[in-house]
Formats: sequence, structure tokens, C-alpha cells
Amino acid sequence: MDEWARKGATLSDKTAREEYGLTQDQIEEAIHAGTLQYRLASMHGNPWLRLLRRDVENLVKTLHGDRHLRERQARAELARIDRELRRLRAQLAELEQRRDELDDELRGSARDAR
Repeated sequence: MDEWARKGATLSDKTAREEYGLTQDQIEEAIHAGTLQYRLASMHGNPWLRLLRRDVENLVKTLHGDRHLRERQARAELARIDRELRRLRAQLAELEQRRDELDDELRGSARDAR
């Protein structure tokens, strides 16, 4: 499978800046130096750079070291986990509310049957 098509193998320049602490200048310099592959993309008419995650991680290691890369990856994963937990808690609350409604409805119909 083409690396550009594999889920999670690419990221936007904006995500590279946010998750890895790179600047736009660092990204552009690496592109011009040939160490960072990119493809131009556009969403609703807004252009952005699509980058290979492995190239971004190698750039971060080169610029800031392996420890910095691991810390950034851990922070990004922690943020993803926190978002997923919030989503699951909201879903659980909805399910519990619906369960209570159905339980009340069943209790009411059991009383009516007597």
C-alpha cells in the first residue's frame, strides 16, 4: 500500500506544528532541503501541506532530539485519550438516562397491569 494512502502515515503542516512544536519556517526549510516530502492538498478551497509522519518525526529528532520527540508523542496520545474518555463519558450518560427512562416505563406498565 502506498505510504501516502495509509491511515495515520500523513499529517498536515498545522498538525506538525501543533503536535511536534515545529515552526512553518522549519517545515519549509526541510522541504527545500529535500528531507521532508510533501503534497499540496486543499480543503474547501484552503490549501495545506500534507506531510509524511515518519519524515516529520525524523526532522524533530534531528532538530530537538529523541527525548523531545517522545515527549511530544506522549502529550499527543494523552490528549487523544482524554478526548476519547470525554466522548465515552457523554455516551455513557446518555445510555444511562435512556436506561432509566425505559426502566421507569416498564415499572409503570407493570403497575398498570395489576
